[in-house]
Amino acid sequence: MSSRGTGPGNGHDGDPDEGGTGEEVGAYDRSAYDEFDDGSGGRQDGITYGGDRWAEGGFGDAERADDQPGDSDDESDDPDGGGHPDGGDAPDRSDELPEGEGEVHSPEDTAQDAVLAHVLNEIRGGESPDVVPAQSSVAGFAEFLAVDATLDRRWPESVMEPSLDRIQALCDALGDPQRAYPVVHLTGTNGKTSTARMVDALLTEIGLRTGRYTSPHLQRATERINLDNRPITAERFVEVYREVEPFVELIDAKATEGEPAMSKFEVLTAMGFAAFADAPVEAAVVEVGLGGRWDATNVADAHVAVVLPIGLDHAEYLGNDVLAIAKEKAGIIKAGSIAVLAAQDKEVAEVLIERCAEVGAEVAREGAEFGVRERELAVGGQRLELQGLSGRFDEVFLPMHGEHQASNAAVALAAAEAMVGASTAHPLDPDAVRAAFASVTSPGRLEPVQGGQGVPTVLIDAAHNPAGAKALARSLSSEFRFTRLVGVVGVLQGKDARGILAELEPVLHEVVVTSTASPRAMNPDELGALAAEVFGGDRVSVEPALRVAIEQAGELAEEAGDSGVGVIVTGSVVTAGEARALFGKEPA
Repeated sequence: MSSRGTGPGNGHDGDPDEGGTGEEVGAYDRSAYDEFDDGSGGRQDGITYGGDRWAEGGFGDAERADDQPGDSDDESDDPDGGGHPDGGDAPDRSDELPEGEGEVHSPEDTAQDAVLAHVLNEIRGGESPDVVPAQSSVAGFAEFLAVDATLDRRWPESVMEPSLDRIQALCDALGDPQRAYPVVHLTGTNGKTSTARMVDALLTEIGLRTGRYTSPHLQRATERINLDNRPITAERFVEVYREVEPFVELIDAKATEGEPAMSKFEVLTAMGFAAFADAPVEAAVVEVGLGGRWDATNVADAHVAVVLPIGLDHAEYLGNDVLAIAKEKAGIIKAGSIAVLAAQDKEVAEVLIERCAEVGAEVAREGAEFGVRERELAVGGQRLELQGLSGRFDEVFLPMHGEHQASNAAVALAAAEAMVGASTAHPLDPDAVRAAFASVTSPGRLEPVQGGQGVPTVLIDAAHNPAGAKALARSLSSEFRFTRLVGVVGVLQGKDARGILAELEPVLHEVVVTSTASPRAMNPDELGALAAEVFGGDRVSVEPALRVAIEQAGELAEEAGDSGVGVIVTGSVVTAGEARALFGKEPA
């Protein structure tokens, strides 16, 4: 394990509904940008850049705000899995000759074979079997699955404890790896993972070695920890876990009676920080798991703090007061940070600005200092003109659908510019910006997994709250021309299932409600009853098995012919992940 804390520190201590200005895309007050560009690299007016219209979205259509599909505060699934068996002691037959040709296996080999056989049976079974990655050995992948199962037995990451004591103690023991590189830290209700991927792509194209930590994962835990825009291997995941495991055990041992041991998310977060320090990376892009102030990732002090649109989600932990949620998420803005703020409701915006004033953070706001100037649909995505902090970037192709993704792109551009200190005097290379955005992918975010002549188009989206479902519905109606669209919806317990269904109802002809392998999956009959209230019983089918539900939805879609018909699979991150596996998509 490499020495920690000796690398360069980061130098720091620490949608709304339609409305806004009502301006069309491209209609804006140039004075906001003139105020930002003062000829000396900008950022001379502290937290008072731009005009008051930022809170309402500024120039362009700020409709998207907090209603983005897919990327929401942690919607993780933590089954209490059981790991692999220990194999036991095989009978001693070392003196026996084998039947036929072949070597005599030792008891240790026999035990290992038993473990591998069990793991392979687990891999090959179930509705959405995992497969051994091409870069992994069977033994290496078996050990990864065992580690993953061990992590699953910890306190679930879907539960938040308002304390940073445990994760801070662990990071102290590891030598504070989170301080070995500057950090772009992202929070918000929706849009975090997509925006993190965009920031990562931009920093990589600029020439930095990057690490990216996001959650939850769609298919495999290795997706959470990325180096150079790629998930670490299963073997590397195990290595990092083994590095931090002794220190985790020390922290657990210090817990007093009644205090929880370290949670799965805390251990994973420390693993991410450690992997980045070991690499080493030159910049880390880190997504909050849940909330902000008390999230385990907040032991890192952001060089750039990104706050994406804030709305209601995780009410059981964050409450139903959106302003209280905004205060919680604003906790990632620290002294010395540059705060990059997406368009927000006016009252939410005021909370964020107050936090920036309190800690003395500089501010860049969507619709004031940066934003989307123009947007037009293109084959496979959209073409954008973006206003960044360092200049204007046109002919930007983004291979992702939805107006909310265009806004995410503007936020990501500003975050990358702030990270590297780009200014009007030293702007980012336009070709690098175009190349970065053209390379971006975001699995499970309006992702096509099937299409072509004579078969229904199948899309997957991880929307799992009403705001995300609203943005998904808007994208489906504005950017696709389906003659018949059938939904496959599986939701986790505790989520606003009725709200999700209500947002999807206007764009779906029928819906097939289903379930997943998650122990937190909502009972499909209960979900079906809710769907019947929203859609009417004649438009609702119930099929507990996801694979069969998708097949049934395809058949229902094809009743309108074999052209212009589609299926959208959505409702939870787990549903999206299992659907990707069913279509043979590799974790990414």
